[in-house]
Formats: sequence, structure tokens, C-alpha cells
Amino acid sequence: MADNKVETSTDSATVIQNANVPSQPNNPLSRKLNKILETRLDNDKEMLEALKALSVFFTENSLRTRRNLRGDIERRSLTINEEFARIFKDVKEELESVHEDVQAMSTCCEEMTNRLKAAKEQTQDLIVKTNKLQGENHRLEVRAQVAQAFLCKFQLSGEEMATLRRARDAPVTEEFFKALSRVKHIHEDVKILLRTNQQTAGLEIMEQMAVLQETSYEQLYRWAQNECRGLTQETCDVSPVLSQAMEALQDRPVLYKYTLDEFGTARRCAVVRGFIDALTRGGPGGTPRPIEMHSHDPMRYVGDMLAWLHQATASEKEHLEALLKQVTLQGVEDNMQEVVGHITEGVCRPLKVRIEQVIVAEPGAVLLYKLSNLLKFYHHTISSIIGTSVASLLINIDEMHVLSKKMFFNSLSLHASRLMDKVELPPPDLGPTASLTQTLSLLREVLASHDSSVVPLDARQADFAQVLSCILDPLLQLCTVSASNLGTADMATYMVNSLYVMKTTLALFEFTDKRLEMLEFQIEAHLDTLINEQASYVLTRVGLSYIYNCVQQHGPEQGPLSNLPSMDSSSLKAAMVQFDRYLSSPDTLVMPQLNFLLSAAVKEQIFRQSTELVCRAYGEVYTAVTVPSNGYKDTENLVPRSPQQVQTLLS
Repeated sequence: MADNKVETSTDSATVIQNANVPSQPNNPLSRKLNKILETRLDNDKEMLEALKALSVFFTENSLRTRRNLRGDIERRSLTINEEFARIFKDVKEELESVHEDVQAMSTCCEEMTNRLKAAKEQTQDLIVKTNKLQGENHRLEVRAQVAQAFLCKFQLSGEEMATLRRARDAPVTEEFFKALSRVKHIHEDVKILLRTNQQTAGLEIMEQMAVLQETSYEQLYRWAQNECRGLTQETCDVSPVLSQAMEALQDRPVLYKYTLDEFGTARRCAVVRGFIDALTRGGPGGTPRPIEMHSHDPMRYVGDMLAWLHQATASEKEHLEALLKQVTLQGVEDNMQEVVGHITEGVCRPLKVRIEQVIVAEPGAVLLYKLSNLLKFYHHTISSIIGTSVASLLINIDEMHVLSKKMFFNSLSLHASRLMDKVELPPPDLGPTASLTQTLSLLREVLASHDSSVVPLDARQADFAQVLSCILDPLLQLCTVSASNLGTADMATYMVNSLYVMKTTLALFEFTDKRLEMLEFQIEAHLDTLINEQASYVLTRVGLSYIYNCVQQHGPEQGPLSNLPSMDSSSLKAAMVQFDRYLSSPDTLVMPQLNFLLSAAVKEQIFRQSTELVCRAYGEVYTAVTVPSNGYKDTENLVPRSPQQVQTLLS
């Protein structure tokens, strides 16, 4: 290619040189050269393609090859044409073969078209019949779908029928309840047919479903009855299937009631057996110990029996709630109360016999009262579980409560009658008698046990009033009879001490306000007596008693007070000397009975109020002496102290 470029450059230079020579317009060579020089190869694509093709085989640019170029090009063109002819010959042969095949196919198609036309003419009637049959088939398919939908709506499947017509001893499963629910829905849905022109079919289906429904309920009842009969163990496990069975049986009230009765009977046997075992054998392995082992301790004995029954009643209520948790009937709570009452009825007889033995043995008033409160508490607690007071167990517990309460009050009445039969005389120290102390100790124990009980507040308050009446009234009567032969001061001192002991005993407990108020009134009455006696004692010891009485009884019509016997100035002066000694040491003039008082506060009250009475009496004497009409002279020496001075000294 480099040689070609050199030669081309040389030729171009030669041409250019020749171009400088004056041109000859008619020279053919000049015209060709000019034409070549004027040609722009960039825009001549054909020339570029020709040169590109020439460069493939024109590899040597020499004089010989340039001279033979035309012949090489012609030979190459001939070779290409021969190759093209050979290849096109193969194509022609293939096309001829394809033409033959297409011709054969065309002939075959014509034959088939002719045969189809002939067959169509022959099968025209068959096509019409086929179309007619297809339409009929479509109608039949629609009717079959309608019939199938009707059967699905108003008939049971084979599996459902087999489930409902199971063997008598076969267990009830979830599929049974689904099939039974399906029967129930069909029986309800078939009423739609009765409002159409399909009444005959509706009546037949309704009758069929009714018979199947009754048979299924009967089988379900038999199975539930057998299941309930097996629930006789102390631990009862109610299966979900049994709860579902009770839900289904609620549509048949009679079968539902019979099943509940069967459950109650089975559980009643289990509770009775468990109660007897708890009494005689104890728990598993001997723990806890048998309740009968504690029969020597009435409170624990009765308490353990009632606690066991309370736990058993709560457990049976839970079992019933598990059994009837899916039941939606009205009054299901009443059914539960009735069945729990029936279950616990079996233990009434052994419980009543044992509690009666404890009560009749008369363990003492305090124990009887504790037993009464215990029975009342468990009656209240168990009634909150059972929910009705007509249950036999509650009736028996209430009867035992009434009996224990009656025996308790009989014991208190007997104790009071014994006190009245043998009245004790007051002791020398005028304190409470031994029988009074013993009775108050009994009352204290009773009230303490009452305070510690868990009986409702209103019931405790009513019991309190009755207990206090039964004990305090005889005690007050006893004290009155016992002190009837004493002197005024001794009687008042003895009554104040006795009433004070009663008051301090009652003050420790609630619901005693009325009784405390009554005792306070009685103490005040006897305190008034002691105050008057103490004041009289002081006036007598200082010689003012006679003078004071004369002053009180003196009237103006009797003349001057100084003219009365023993009311002269000398007698009055001697009394005032003794009164002055009293003023210097008032504590020395105290009645002996006041030293027997149990309460220092009461003693102080008596001393203070009696001193006030003495001051008042002195004031009246002072006033009478200082009045001129009474005939006393030199009154300042007779009564040197004014009432205010005396009151100041004594206070």
C-alpha cells in the first residue's frame, strides 16, 4: 500500500506538471484526467465500495498487475457469477420440491373440502339433534345443581347420618354436636318450604328431622347419664364434652333436669363418702388426721367438720359451674342452688348427730356461746355459696345454732337461779362477793369470745343485748338482795363497789353503751347517799349536826334562835371550836366505809361533794347566827370565819 501511495503521488505530480502545460480541450486524455480530478471520493459511495472490493485481491501494485487488472476483475466477476449460478440452482431445486409439496397439499385440501361438504350435507340432521341435546343437557345440569343445593340445605350427609346413628356405647365427639346442630338448623329452615308450594316435601323433611332429633337427644341423654354416674370420685373432672352435652340438652328441659339429678345423686354419694372418710380415716396417708380424733375438743371438732363442709360445698359449686358454663337458660342459678342443696343433703344426718352430741354434753356456757357463733358464721358463709336458705344443710346448721344458743341461755339462766338460791352476804370489806366475781368472769369470757367471732355486726349487736340482760339483771337483783340487811352507808358502799366492778367489766367491750349508762345512773344514786352520809358524819363529829337541824326547822314565830335548847352562845362557840379543828385537818373525818371503795376517783368525788355540803350547811348556820333577830351578840367571836373563808380552806 505504501508503494501504491508513492506511485500515486508520482502520477499526481506528473499530472500536475502536465496540467501546467497549456491544455488542449479536445484531448480525450485531458478530459478523463479532469474528470478524475474533479471527482470527490468522499461523496461517491459506489467508488468507495469498488475500491474497497478491489483492495481485497489487488495486493501488489506493479506494472504487470495493473495491466492485468481488468482481466483479473473479469475473471473474478466470472467466478462470482458461476458460484451464484450454482447456489441458485440448489435454491431452484428446493423451490421446485416445495412447489410439488404445496401442489400435493392443495390437491389434498380440495379432496378434504369436497369430503367435508359431502359429510356436512349428510350430518345436518345429526348436528341439529346434537345442539338440541346439548341444550337439554344444560337444563338438566342446572336442575341437578338445584337438587344438590336442596339436598345440602335440607338433608344430612352420609357421615353426619352415621355419626348420629352411632352405636349405643360409642363416645360422643365434636362431630356429633355438629351433626345435631345441623339437624336443628334444617328443622328450622324447612319452615320456609311450608310457605311455598313445596309443603309436602317440607312436611316430610320436618318429620324426618324431628324423629332424628329426638333419637339424637335420647342417645345424648343416655351418654350424659352414664358420664354423670361415673363422677363419684372425690376429685371431679367435668369434661368439656359433658358441658357441651348439657348445653345441647337445655332444649329438652325434661332430659336436662334428669341429667342434673343424676349428677347431683352421684356427687351426693361422693360427698357423703368423703365426709365419713374425713371423720374416720383422715386424708391420704393419714394427713390431715381424722376429725373424730379431736372429739374431746368441741370447738375444733365442730369447726373442722364445718370447715370441711364449707370446702366441699364450694368445690361442688365449682363443679356445677363447669358443668353448666355453656347453658344459657333462665334460672340456671336456681338450678345450681337446688343441685348443691341436694348434694350436701346427704351429710346432714351424720353432721347433726355429732353436733347434737357436743351440745347436749353441756360443755359450759362459754363453749356453747362459741359454738353458737361458729355455727352462725358457717351458716352465713355457706349460704353465700348455696345462695338459698331452704337447703337442708343450712336448715340443719341453723337448727344446731338455735339449739346451742338455747342451751347457752339455759346455762346462764341456771347459773343465775343458783345465785339467787344461795345469796352470799357482803364481805367485811364491802367488796364484790365471790359469786359476783365468778359471774363477771363468765361474762367477760362470753363477751371476749363474742368480740373475736366473725358473725355479722348486726347479729352480734342483737346477741350482746340478750346476753347482757340474761347476766346483768340477775346480778343487780343479787346485789340488791345481798345488801338488804346492811346499813345505809354500808349498803351504798357495797352497791357502788359491785356496780363499779360491773361497769369496768363492760367498758372493755362494744355495744355496751346503754348498759354502762344505766349502771352509771345507779352508781350516781348510791354516790348521793354516800355523799350525804359523809357530810352528816362530818357535821355530827364537829357538833354542827344538831345546830344545822335547828336552823333548818326554825321559824320566825318560834322567837329568837338563841332561846332554843342547846342553841345558846356557849354551845355554839364550843361547836365552832370543834369545826376549826376540822378545818385544820379535814382528812381526819372520813367515814370508814369510804376506805373500802375500790375506785379512788369515786372516793375523791364523794369527799369533794360532801365538803361542798358541809360548806353549804355552815353557810346557813352563819347566816342564821348573824341575823339580829335570833338574839346572838358578838357574832364575830361566835362565827369568826365567813362561808367563803371556810370554802377556801376546805378546797
